[in-house]
Amino acid sequence: MELKYPPVRRKSRAVKIGDCIIGGGFPIAVQSMTTTDTRDVDATVAQIQRLIAEGCEIVRVAVLDDAAASKLGEIKKRISIPLVADIHFKYKLALEAIRQGIDKIRINPGNIGADWKVQEVTSAAKDAGVPIRIGVNSGSLPKDLLEKYGHDNPEGFIEAALRQIEILENKNFKDIVVSLKSTNVNTAYWAYMMLAEKVDYPFHLGITESGTLQTGSLKSAVGLGAILITGIGDTIRVSLSADPVEEVKVGKAILKSLELKKEGVDIIACPTCGRCQIDMIPLAEAIEKKTRHYKTPLKVAVMGCIVNGPGEATAADVGIAGGDGLGILFKKGKIVGKVTEKELEETLLKEIEEMTGGK
Repeated sequence: MELKYPPVRRKSRAVKIGDCIIGGGFPIAVQSMTTTDTRDVDATVAQIQRLIAEGCEIVRVAVLDDAAASKLGEIKKRISIPLVADIHFKYKLALEAIRQGIDKIRINPGNIGADWKVQEVTSAAKDAGVPIRIGVNSGSLPKDLLEKYGHDNPEGFIEAALRQIEILENKNFKDIVVSLKSTNVNTAYWAYMMLAEKVDYPFHLGITESGTLQTGSLKSAVGLGAILITGIGDTIRVSLSADPVEEVKVGKAILKSLELKKEGVDIIACPTCGRCQIDMIPLAEAIEKKTRHYKTPLKVAVMGCIVNGPGEATAADVGIAGGDGLGILFKKGKIVGKVTEKELEETLLKEIEEMTGGK
């Protein structure tokens, strides 16, 4: 793929998932997956509501058996974002999920058996307007491809995805989303890059089984950021061994860092050095914590040095810089006021409130 600056979004076809559209140049959606037992409707809905409050735009639930499938409609009625059913092997679960009114299914057609079973699922999905996500990942490569390519060769991922795509296309089904999730960042990067040259289906990005909150967030940021910055990617899920709410937080942060999601307060803070004469790190953390609820895009700087602070943070809409017992308030790098060190936090929070209108 030819790389250009500034990057141009890959031209993928649009796929409608409930009231959310991915691909086709639409905003990149952040999604997550519940960790509750889907058969426990109250617990599952409660977790989904927490995800929604954090900004999750699509949610996926595991459908292990008939009992779980039978609860999907009830869950769907009690949430406000698209619901995706995650299914493996059992075509009847896919059919029931579609009957229950879910918005997308994640199932690999090559794993559900006879051709007539695939036909039943694709026909039902087409009639209901339900797209299918094909999911290739490190743990589900076919045995022959593992023998041919090994675990970490992107060629194996591409061949596996093209096999699944061909099955659906042969049924005249093209409402498809594709994911190529490896635990290896390099493998995932090259798999997405190379498949982008072969198909125009929207891509669900992820680094599968990335790890615990800290290590997984770093690995996902590196992998997803590298792919997204090329213009590839239509929806993302950060896979963490943590509360799924953390997945949404990290996903949004990744998109914000690439300016692919312009929402909320973006804190610019200096790393401090020997010139810093205020307790800046707790101050920056307090400002970040107290402004998380804002949705209005605003760049805010918290700097520890009056001499260089305003100049280093010229990209910020507003900010503060501390000195020896005093500090300054600046906008777009220009000083607009002076306050005592004790007043820095209150002054900046008040300015943010006014500039965002409290939203």
